[in-house]
Amino acid sequence: MQIKNLMSEELITIDKDQNLSDALKLLRKHNVSRLPVTNNKQLVGIISERDIADKLGSSKYESMPASRLHISSVMVKDVITVPETMQLDEVAKLMLENGIGSVPVMNDEGMVGIVSKADFVTLAVGIAFDKITVKEIMTKDLIAVSSTERLVHARRLMKDSHVGRLPVVDDEKLAGMVTSKDLMRAFIDFRKKVPEKYQKSQIKEVLVEDIMSMNPTFTSKDATISEVAKIMMETGYNGLPVVEGTNVVGIITQTDILRLIEKLES
Repeated sequence: MQIKNLMSEELITIDKDQNLSDALKLLRKHNVSRLPVTNNKQLVGIISERDIADKLGSSKYESMPASRLHISSVMVKDVITVPETMQLDEVAKLMLENGIGSVPVMNDEGMVGIVSKADFVTLAVGIAFDKITVKEIMTKDLIAVSSTERLVHARRLMKDSHVGRLPVVDDEKLAGMVTSKDLMRAFIDFRKKVPEKYQKSQIKEVLVEDIMSMNPTFTSKDATISEVAKIMMETGYNGLPVVEGTNVVGIITQTDILRLIEKLES
């Protein structure tokens, strides 16, 4: 299958000279996690919730409001793109090798679409995926935080581990989830509520429990990939903790499913 048959043709873009507040409004309005960035209608970058959370949490920008940050200073400039005729498994392999969540799709006239891990997840429903269980492809080496750890520690852990979500685990039990979206919103709300002169000291007092999602959706080791894919499609979640009894034993993400699809397709 060529990638043009899977990509989303609805392109929601933002100009590089707009500010971060504009990007936040677009992300929220269209319920997407990334935006292609353009200059005179030409693709020049891409910006994601993870990029925003990382930038807003850095010491360089820690006191700067979103309205003063231009897209060009936050976006990823070296954008990997694919031609619309590229095969599905080749695109999946490219995304996995480069650790990226989406790629703009191009033809001779320019950008014609975008494909994300979420698009690939829609393929993971059917007879073949009814026969594969979560325990066969889940990530067992769990990267997690406790509810009493600091927000800045969660941000650093996500950045260093190249993940977009962390299960919150207290006494081996699932207490919540914290995602790039949660971090992004927390940093923005913090800037609005705390005077600039106090931000550097007070940001260290914000804890994971202050921003995490409570009662997160989870799955079991014996659930099928079809079942998990349907949950992801219905909720928009990028990953689900895997729970056995009361203990968290792993996590299954869109990346795990993308890796499976790439293997089956190739």
